[in-house]
Amino acid sequence: MKLFLTSLLAFSVLAFNTKAQKTDEQLYQLADKIAHKYILTDGHVDLPYRLKIKNFRLERQYLGIPISTEEGDFDYERAKKGGLSAPFMSIYIPSSYQQTGGAKELADSLITMVKGIAAAHPDKFGVVTTPQQADANFKKGIISFPMGMENGAPLLKLSDVAYFRQRGISYVTLTHGKDNHICDSSYDSTFTHKGLSAYGKDVVKEMNRVGIMVDVSHISDDSFYQAIELSTSPVIASHSSCRYFTPTFKRNMSDDMITLLGKKGGVIQINFGSSFLDENYRQQAEVLQGKFGKILKEKGLKFSDPAAQDLLKQFQKENPVLFADVETVANHIDHVVKLTGGTKNVGIGSDFDGVGDSLPTGLKDVSQYPNLIYVLLKRGYTEDAIADIMYRNVWRVWQKTVANAKM
Repeated sequence: MKLFLTSLLAFSVLAFNTKAQKTDEQLYQLADKIAHKYILTDGHVDLPYRLKIKNFRLERQYLGIPISTEEGDFDYERAKKGGLSAPFMSIYIPSSYQQTGGAKELADSLITMVKGIAAAHPDKFGVVTTPQQADANFKKGIISFPMGMENGAPLLKLSDVAYFRQRGISYVTLTHGKDNHICDSSYDSTFTHKGLSAYGKDVVKEMNRVGIMVDVSHISDDSFYQAIELSTSPVIASHSSCRYFTPTFKRNMSDDMITLLGKKGGVIQINFGSSFLDENYRQQAEVLQGKFGKILKEKGLKFSDPAAQDLLKQFQKENPVLFADVETVANHIDHVVKLTGGTKNVGIGSDFDGVGDSLPTGLKDVSQYPNLIYVLLKRGYTEDAIADIMYRNVWRVWQKTVANAKM
């Protein structure tokens, strides 16, 4: 006990001295240096689907080749400014494709898009399927594009798991907004399988075999507990936050789930969406969403209609909601560290380009990661601990998953 208190006192004095010796400006300069010194991976960036719905074409640069643009949350110049060096490109498959079909075709088209962007700009981007490939790109100053499939809907037969690994997929989020043929969703109240389906259990085993990380974001609690016990490699939650701060939001992870994730060597990557971070924001946003829905119904509009988007902008001006902020994101990181006993089980999974206008103050796009590092430094996190959060934790799971593969 005496040794523990002595160590704690030493850490406190060190943290105090670090703050005392550096001004806020110097701490921010250090944060920016750290952001560029180490690999910075983000578990979930929805650029591909954002470009898809913009009718993306490689030959039509004004529609979205992500070098420099004011649209969305990601482009090359902003990523370089923020130190982002390995964003996982989300191959997002909406749940509607489970009813209409075409999930595999959409996945293939989005993968082709990501590869096309990298091929068009080989000096700026490179698709990777292992941590070692990302390490090599980082040394060259190239931004890596690992890919994760959000929703296992395209895995129509077991052989599709190996197929998509060969196409470059490094993780699969087992489902999305609805129960699918693999497992139940946190957003669905049907509880079709009461966790994983029989086929879903085979999918998890096959993902382990071919070297694809199991992503437990979006899945129901029962699905989580079954998947984490079944998987022979640690799992990730590529873009989730702590239910402790949002008790009504089952999409986030409970303290018990996070604790077990830590014991199993997994990583939760904190989502930046304000609805994932703050219960007050969630409650305000839900009320306003209902009001706006009534307005659209009265005018006979769908949310996707251009006129509806114009109405939405005006509605948001007239009904402002207080967003979460960068300090709130740090609170979630602190909570995971407290639950798991250290910084080895937490990372970053922003959901940039996926959570719309709800991003927190100070983290509005990929140029602003240094703001989060700055807050962590102010809270006493060491450079080494921050490097864990930036990439080492995810790299450990990714490397183990690839190493355990039996292809």
